[in-house]
Amino acid sequence: MLRVKEILAKSILNKSKIFDYCVNPYTGCQIGCPYCYARLFMRRYSGHIEAWGEFVDIKVNAPEILKKQLERARKGTVWISSVCDPYQPLEKKYRLTRRCLLELLERQFPINLQTKSALVVRDLDLLTQFEEAEVGFTITTDNEKVARLFEPKASKVQGRIEALETIHSQGVRTFVFIGPILPGNPRRLVEELRGKVDRVYIDRMNYMSSIMGFYRKQGLSEAAIDAFFQNYKIEIVEALKEYRIPYEVFF
Repeated sequence: MLRVKEILAKSILNKSKIFDYCVNPYTGCQIGCPYCYARLFMRRYSGHIEAWGEFVDIKVNAPEILKKQLERARKGTVWISSVCDPYQPLEKKYRLTRRCLLELLERQFPINLQTKSALVVRDLDLLTQFEEAEVGFTITTDNEKVARLFEPKASKVQGRIEALETIHSQGVRTFVFIGPILPGNPRRLVEELRGKVDRVYIDRMNYMSSIMGFYRKQGLSEAAIDAFFQNYKIEIVEALKEYRIPYEVFF
């Protein structure tokens, strides 16, 4: 059961260790991926007792707070979002990500946006107006059944790939994050990305104990998982090289 609560945020434009800033219009994420690193600390940070994927706080004043913070902020790249999916299903109703994009667009802050939802295409009219924008999709497998198991409320894989193609065709820089690599057909996944993406990033699963417990329930040992990652990494990299798609490996 998803617990949704509307709250007032004190800050929305925060410093980031990866980009200059990050913006998270929501606390919590209803997509609920069992491998998400945010599940390791977000309950403690937010004060929630519910499991990850079972709570979302809606920062209803996020656009207004962002507008005030941008007025005095030094221009820098904004990551949307670092600990939630900015286009999780609730965004269709609340439109906080879109309204935050409007504020960022007004001041032309560069953005890096990452999602698992095809809903991002709704905001293509804004994304194409940024002088510097990069939009990425997390796509961990080409297998829809595997994706349903690990990413229960994300858009279908094919839906993400079609959205990627649409955004890329409009001149917006795009990337795909294959992380963690999940079972499927690596070559077929890369073939699907050809001509739709500027860069691919590859990573494996987080080995924290709380996440490993989930994989053990699937009958996988740590040694078996590590061997899987290494073998799949080789196959993916070979295909990326063949199709001359720039890539970066994080393990």
